[in-house]
Amino acid sequence: MSSAHYFISKFRDIKTLPHVVTRLSQLVNDDDSTMKDFEEVIKMDPTLVARLLRLVNSPYYGLIQKVDSISRAVTFIGMKNIHNIALTEALKNIFNEKDSSTNFSRNKLWLHCASVSICSKMLAERIFGINGDDAYLCGILHDFGLIIEEQVAPEKFISVCESVDPEIELPEQERAVLGTDHCEIGYLLTQEWNMTEAIQVAIRDHHNSDDTVEPDSLTGIIKLSEYITGQLNYTALPETSPALSPSLAAHVKDTIDEYNVLIDDLPKEMSKAQDIYEAKEG
Repeated sequence: MSSAHYFISKFRDIKTLPHVVTRLSQLVNDDDSTMKDFEEVIKMDPTLVARLLRLVNSPYYGLIQKVDSISRAVTFIGMKNIHNIALTEALKNIFNEKDSSTNFSRNKLWLHCASVSICSKMLAERIFGINGDDAYLCGILHDFGLIIEEQVAPEKFISVCESVDPEIELPEQERAVLGTDHCEIGYLLTQEWNMTEAIQVAIRDHHNSDDTVEPDSLTGIIKLSEYITGQLNYTALPETSPALSPSLAAHVKDTIDEYNVLIDDLPKEMSKAQDIYEAKEG
């Protein structure tokens, strides 16, 4: 068993994702699944039902008529978006637990993942003109391996956090102490969850320094989002803001006007997305 597989197996003994989330993951990657299948799964989780109805009737969607049924909510929000919301909620509950390091904060890591997910969705849709649901999902999941490391081997993980060297890529420092890194762990998890190969590769390679990554690929979008949000101090750990490869830097330079507009709009989009990230029930 590899170190990454060991971490995942031990993490399962500590935490499990809710059944509804894992079932939605299966459905969203099954070409034969229907809206009715989603509705039947969502009905099993009253909290998720309340959240979806609250979201679809919020200013975020701006609908004139009130939506009061699960089937209509699924129609308006979409199956992938519902899966992303359910997964976001499940992960947030894990991220919000007590911190155990002065240099590592789960809340700060959550803000980093949230900002990267929103920025990634904006990049996909505004810069590249593609659907942003998968980019959002990559943003939420790309650093989840850090939480698994912190849960399974807290002392070793904290030692990595407390001695971060900004001159060395974080995964290299993780491997030296833990025998694996959060990219590999996240990659294996997305394989288990039957996510698309593009999502798997983006999570595996988001720290890769390869200069052949296409800007409009999910890997390129995550790299660009990490750089942009890092410039705004939404970093997972201090001194870990990534640099852009020459090809990605050239892409940004060639479309700098569009990027300046996007960066100006990012705080507003994060505020709008509080319906997804911050809304509490009741």
